[in-house]
Amino acid sequence: MTAGLAAALIALFTLPGPAAAHPFGDPQTVAIDADPARPEVVHVRWKAGGRDDLVLLGVFLGLLPKDRVMLDGAVFYRDADAAAIGPSGRFAAYLLRQITVTGDGRACPGTVRPPADLARGGVAIDFTCPGPVGTATVAVRTLTDLNPAYQTLATGPAGERTVYRQGADSHDWPLGPAPERHLGRSAALQIGLVVGVLLAAVLVIRKIRKGAR
Repeated sequence: MTAGLAAALIALFTLPGPAAAHPFGDPQTVAIDADPARPEVVHVRWKAGGRDDLVLLGVFLGLLPKDRVMLDGAVFYRDADAAAIGPSGRFAAYLLRQITVTGDGRACPGTVRPPADLARGGVAIDFTCPGPVGTATVAVRTLTDLNPAYQTLATGPAGERTVYRQGADSHDWPLGPAPERHLGRSAALQIGLVVGVLLAAVLVIRKIRKGAR
């Protein structure tokens, strides 16, 4: 092996990027919720699946040195890593670029709250829409720029869930008041009850007619 080829291989395996990412561990998560006091605000909480993902993201953003990724791709988290990443403007800009919200078709600017414990609690983002939000379209593309195999488990109001992945990075979340969210379900239940009552009445009438013969 020539010295030039060896140097090229070393550079390839030390560069942060898709080859160094670890998308097959615990998935990252997001939680989407409305603000009961401010109907125009949508809350999104993002949390990395594994602490090694935080290290890889920190290297990717230039907040941690490249040598934190070993030649064999191994990554070791240090407590100081979250402190270096969490308050960074680059990290906040990354989140606002990769997580977006539109409320009823209108873009909602976001504000990243400084995380108290990035590794354990993740980070909260408040998106303020032009007006009260009935349905929020939330797109999540975090870490898929490191490796397209990354996925995100998402939860929303009333226990609704979805999985974000490359090619399916957007989802509509109903965030209106509970009666509005379940209006269709309630209407279906009411129709079912009416139909049931009518059928029971028909059966009773038939029995009465048979008894009178």
